[in-house]
Amino acid sequence: MNTKRIILKDRENPDSEQLKEPANILREGGLVAFPTETVYGLGANALNEEAAKKIYEAKGRPSDNPLIAHIADFDDLLPLVTEVPEAGRKLMEAFWPGPLTLIFPKSSLVPYGTTGGLDTVAVRMPADPAASALIRLAGVPIAAPSANTSGRPSPTTADHVWQDMNGKIQMIVDGGAVGIGVESTIIDVSGDEPMILRPGAVTQEMASAVLGKEICLDPAIISGPLKADVKPKAPGMKYKHYAPKADLTLVEGNTEAVVSAINRMTEEKLEAGYRVGVICTDETSDLYPGGIVRSIGTRLKEESVAHNLYAVLREFDDLDADYIFSESFSRSHLGQAIMNRLTKAAGYHIIKV
Repeated sequence: MNTKRIILKDRENPDSEQLKEPANILREGGLVAFPTETVYGLGANALNEEAAKKIYEAKGRPSDNPLIAHIADFDDLLPLVTEVPEAGRKLMEAFWPGPLTLIFPKSSLVPYGTTGGLDTVAVRMPADPAASALIRLAGVPIAAPSANTSGRPSPTTADHVWQDMNGKIQMIVDGGAVGIGVESTIIDVSGDEPMILRPGAVTQEMASAVLGKEICLDPAIISGPLKADVKPKAPGMKYKHYAPKADLTLVEGNTEAVVSAINRMTEEKLEAGYRVGVICTDETSDLYPGGIVRSIGTRLKEESVAHNLYAVLREFDDLDADYIFSESFSRSHLGQAIMNRLTKAAGYHIIKV
C-alpha cells in the first residue's frame, strides 16, 4: 500500500477541499492518520467493525484494547450511548472540546470491535480545528488511537507517524507538531462513581473541582498494569506503552541524589561500551558530563515536559541508545500524566535514591 501524505495549508483554519479526500477514505472504511491537540490519531470509522479491525492490524494492537470514538459536535454523542450521567454532563460542559475522554454505557450502534468487547464506549471531542473539520466532513464518529506501532512512543509529528505507518495506511494528514504531547485524560462515568483511568492534561485537580468532590484514580495507575485475564476499560491500562527501544530506568529522589545516581550508572554503562541517554531538565542539564544528554523541558512549566516527552524518547531510538536514565517528576497536576507515561515506558522500573 502506498501511503499518501498531505500537508495542511492552515491547521487553525482548515481548507475543506484539502480534507475531502481523507474524509472520504474514513467514511468508506479506510485508515487516515491526523493531528489532534494531544497526539496524532490513527482514524477509522468507529461504526464499521471491519475498519476498526484495520486499526488493530496496522498498529499490531491487542484486540481487547478499546478504541476511543472521536466526535465533532455534542449532538454526535447521543446515538453512541444509552445514557449521559450527571458527572459526565458536568465534565463535558467544562472540558469539551478538549483533551478529555469520557466512558459511557454504549448503544447498540457501536460495534464491540470498537470497544474491545466492552459494553461501554470511550468518546472524545477534540479541540484541534483540523481534527474537528475532518470528523465533521466524514460524517461518522472516528475511532482514533495514537498513530504509532503498538507499544512505541506516541507520535507528536507527522514524521513520527510516517516512521511507523508508511505502507500500512492510506493517508497521513500533516498538520505539524501537536500542542499538548500526551494523550487525553480518560474518566469513566459509566459506574456509580467517576474514576480516572488515564491521567492527562485535564488533571485530577481540575476534574475534582468541576464535580465538587475528589475523583479517584484507578488502582492500575498506581500499582501497575492489569493482570492478563482482566479486560482493560481504557487504552493504556494493560499492555506495554510508550516505550523506547532502549532499556529505560526512572530515578526518583532529591535532585542531588538523582543526578549523582544517574551519573554513576551512566559511567558504568559507558565503560561497558553501551550507548547511554540521559533525560533531564533545563535546570540540571549542565550537571551530566557523560552520555547523550537531552533536556525534556523546564520544571517551571510542566507543559514543556509533556510536549517534548515522546519526541525525546523517539530521538533516543534514532540514536540507537542501549540504556536511558531519566529524572522523575512531580506526581501532581500535569506531572501525574508525565509520570504515568514515563513509568509505563520504563516498564515500572524505578530506582529510589
